[in-house]
Amino acid sequence: MKLVPLGDRVVLKQLVAEETTKSGIVLPGQAKEKPQQAEVIAVGPGGVIDGKEVTMQVKAGDKVIFSKYSGTEVKIDDEELIVVKQNDILAVIE
Repeated sequence: MKLVPLGDRVVLKQLVAEETTKSGIVLPGQAKEKPQQAEVIAVGPGGVIDGKEVTMQVKAGDKVIFSKYSGTEVKIDDEELIVVKQNDILAVIE
């Protein structure tokens, strides 16, 4: 199944959290915080949203940082994805 976002929505796949810190400390499952980094899977067409022209600034394959409590989590084909508005994306990682 393919997820196609509408308007200014973007589909993200969260990147896997590191299980050890840089100093080598292993983190148990409960201590790990979900990362705010994700890869863009699909991008909506943009267009006129709430009376304003919206052009999409991200594309599929970009790695981004998004707001911590934003978006809607969905599970498609055993894959957990997050659908967010473009303005919930804070930065593109280059």
